[in-house]
Amino acid sequence: MTLTSDTYMERFLALHPKLIDLSLGRITTLLEKLGSPHRRLPPIIHVAGTNGKGSTVAFLRALLEAAGQSVHVYTSPHLVRFHERIRLGQKNAPGQLVDEATLVDAFERCERANEGAPITVFEMTTAAAFLLFAEHPADVLLLEVGLGGEFDATNVIETIKASVITPISIDHAEYLGATIEEIAQAKAGIIKAKTPVIVARQNFPAAEHVIERKAARLGAPLSIAGQDFDAHQEDGRLVYRDEQGLLDLPMPRLIGAHQINNAATAIAALRASGFDLPHEAYERGMRRVEWPARMQPLSRGVLAELLPQGSELWLDGGHNPEGGQVVAEAFKALQYLEAKPLHLIVGMLATKDARAFLEAFTGQADSLHAIPIPSQKVARTPHEICDLARSAALAATEADDAATAIKAIIASQGNKPVRILITGSLYLAGEILAANGTPPQ
Repeated sequence: MTLTSDTYMERFLALHPKLIDLSLGRITTLLEKLGSPHRRLPPIIHVAGTNGKGSTVAFLRALLEAAGQSVHVYTSPHLVRFHERIRLGQKNAPGQLVDEATLVDAFERCERANEGAPITVFEMTTAAAFLLFAEHPADVLLLEVGLGGEFDATNVIETIKASVITPISIDHAEYLGATIEEIAQAKAGIIKAKTPVIVARQNFPAAEHVIERKAARLGAPLSIAGQDFDAHQEDGRLVYRDEQGLLDLPMPRLIGAHQINNAATAIAALRASGFDLPHEAYERGMRRVEWPARMQPLSRGVLAELLPQGSELWLDGGHNPEGGQVVAEAFKALQYLEAKPLHLIVGMLATKDARAFLEAFTGQADSLHAIPIPSQKVARTPHEICDLARSAALAATEADDAATAIKAIIASQGNKPVRILITGSLYLAGEILAANGTPPQ
């Protein structure tokens, strides 16, 4: 019987340790049995943080590929299929998501080498990714941390070109700690001795202080947003500056003021890593960059086709308070450019601070329709979301799914053009992309 990647994922889940101890022992043991592929990887840029990791990696990939570089990418979580997490680079062409046969082969070898020992799914799949990255030549590997940093499975790597730390906020407190300082300490665990560290604009000064202290102890040179590099919008262009000079670039294809900061962080990381990209690569990269479920317009597909002409359907996987604020600000900017009533369709996990997330849209959204996330046992019920939304002064209604909510919104507006945002969870975003028939490529 031929096993699928989904079957292997189920088998890996059965190996999950009964108690999670944050350490690198399990994956290190497995990698050694596999011939230590983590020591045979292309040059690495390692990215940690709470918000903006994926978008920053997307900018890095777009800029490097625009310069003709072959780029491996490892990100998480996936939206529709696991294959989205592993992208194998190609010379002078965009990287491709790992195909099923290649992924199954890597999973099979990892399972055999592990010999039934307790191990987490992320550790097993990270080992498989390292195996593939080591076996396929590339110019660079963009490696996104899964959880935290110091004891994340990706942190078994020993040599990197640069560490990147995006904005840090409270998330995964059950694993990383309840304070910004504790979480920042975990994220700063990716910093390597005497290796450049690029720090995005932080929402909490305490996080920046923790990173600075860790870098100083390890003699790692720091580049801090707002001090050593920065970017802003000017006359419809993105202007980036650092000690090497100015770059006058197109505004990025990714929408929202926060993406200017993510773009700046990516550029700073490339320059600190020694990548000498031509100006044309920066120009092309800004125009080509894409990252699903982050202020993503859905202009085609099953759900998009339900909308009256002139309407907009947007998808964003934001799920914590800072993410809510960023997205709300982006929609204020859209409203300034063209006024349309904003309606929210929201599904969220019970592990997230839903009320604080929703408060970002108070006074901005005309209505909210709460929907379930069928694939997630820890999802809040639509009734719970509605109660939290009303406590945030939002008019809220329950709906069975996104299509039902969209139809209700259109009916309430007399079939006039509307602006709809589906948000609250990356898990929900994945289900929406699947239902819309537009999975990530």
